[in-house]
Amino acid sequence: MSRNKTKVIGSLLILLFAASCSTVPLTGRKQLSLVDDKVMQQQATLAYRDLLKSPKTKVVKGTANAQMVQNVGNKIARAVEAYLKQNGYANQYQFSWEFNLIDEQQVNAWCMPGGKVAVYTGILPVTQNEAGLATVMGHEIAHAIARHSSERASNTMLAQGVGAGVGMATSKNSQLTQLAINQLYGIGSQVALLKYSRNQESEADRMGLTFMAMAGYNPKEAVGFWQRMASKAGGSKPPEFLSTHPSDQTRIANIQKLIPEAMRHYK
Repeated sequence: MSRNKTKVIGSLLILLFAASCSTVPLTGRKQLSLVDDKVMQQQATLAYRDLLKSPKTKVVKGTANAQMVQNVGNKIARAVEAYLKQNGYANQYQFSWEFNLIDEQQVNAWCMPGGKVAVYTGILPVTQNEAGLATVMGHEIAHAIARHSSERASNTMLAQGVGAGVGMATSKNSQLTQLAINQLYGIGSQVALLKYSRNQESEADRMGLTFMAMAGYNPKEAVGFWQRMASKAGGSKPPEFLSTHPSDQTRIANIQKLIPEAMRHYK
């Protein structure tokens, strides 16, 4: 491919990026948005239904912990929807909230696009109380509000598109040169996407602190939760630049810096 054609591909990708940007509520960050949110939500709803119907899934009902998940989730959902309405984002989102506690020893929780939330019983000994649970659920709901799933899919699509462009641009080079460039590009793109994931985690921390504060939970409680999570994880971990999450020390330090911002919303 000629140098001019390579420049054209690059220019088209830049135009595509500029035309496909959206804004993350609260942080104001611009993000790539190539994936239809309605499609993401439809797929998320189907996946959530399949999970709940699976014979391997035991949804906890009628217990104090199950009720706590419902209560915390509903409080955060109301706070989020009020914030979005007050700041002109309401028309951009459609939620069908569901909060379920699943009997599983994973130390985990997540929120799908559209507000489908699952909390695993394995994380409850770490949350310890409603404020700890609000830390987790606020963080996971923040991922959905920031449309991080759509953004990750969009970034992957863009990376694959650029990769194809690199392949075409180097097609006339020797096989050895092509192999070297493809390997270098592959490593570079993987690390770039990992960094994006770390950025998303930090953004969800920031938004989650504010959402839990809006829902009436003291954001200072988040520090204790993440300290307990760090202690629970233990063991060896990959270098931060090759991890999809910030290091425990980085996360806790960042959260401590963000607490004054979140406290402005705490009543």
